[in-house]
Amino acid sequence: MPSRPERRPAAVLIGAPGAGKTTVGRLLAGLLGVGFRDTDADLEASAGTAIPDILHRTGEAHFRLLERAAVHRALARHAGVLALGGGSVLDASVQQALRSHTVVHLAVPLEQLLDRIGDAASRPLLADDPGGRLRTVLGVRTPIYRRLARHTVTVAAGERPDEVAGRIAALLPGRPAGAFPRAKEPV
Repeated sequence: MPSRPERRPAAVLIGAPGAGKTTVGRLLAGLLGVGFRDTDADLEASAGTAIPDILHRTGEAHFRLLERAAVHRALARHAGVLALGGGSVLDASVQQALRSHTVVHLAVPLEQLLDRIGDAASRPLLADDPGGRLRTVLGVRTPIYRRLARHTVTVAAGERPDEVAGRIAALLPGRPAGAFPRAKEPV
C-alpha cells in the first residue's frame, strides 16, 4: 500500500494574544493560494463552545490538553497557513513538533497589544488585569516564540495586516520576494 504524502503547513504563525495571527494568517493564505486554519477555532468547534466557556467549565489545565491535541492534529493534516493559540507553545510536545515546521513569530510591542485587546473581556486569562497579565505572559512566552521561530516579523505601529502578510510571504521558502501583489494604498 503506497504511503500518503505528508501534509505540512506552508507556515505556522505564533505570537501573543492580540498579535494578529488569525487576521494576518487569512491574508497570508490568500496570497499563497492555500487554506487557512486556526487551532483556537478548531478547539471551539470540537468542544461546541467558546474558549472562555471551556476555561470556565473545565479549567486551564484541561483546556491546555485540548489545545495540544488540536495543534498536533492541525500540524499533521493541514497544508496551508496555520495560526496557533498564543499559549500552545508552552507545551513541550508542541515545541518539539514545531521544530520541523516553518514557524513565524508575529512580534507586537506591548503597547500595541494592549490597544488591540482592550479590556480583554474575551480573553479570560488576561481579563482581571490585562496589562499586568500580558506583561507576565510575554515574559514567559517571548523567549519560547523566539526559539521556535524560523522568522520573527515585528509589526510596526500602524502597519496594516496585508502589509505584514506580504512581508511574511516574501520570507517563505520557494517564494521569491516581489512575487506577491503590493499592498493597497490607504484610501
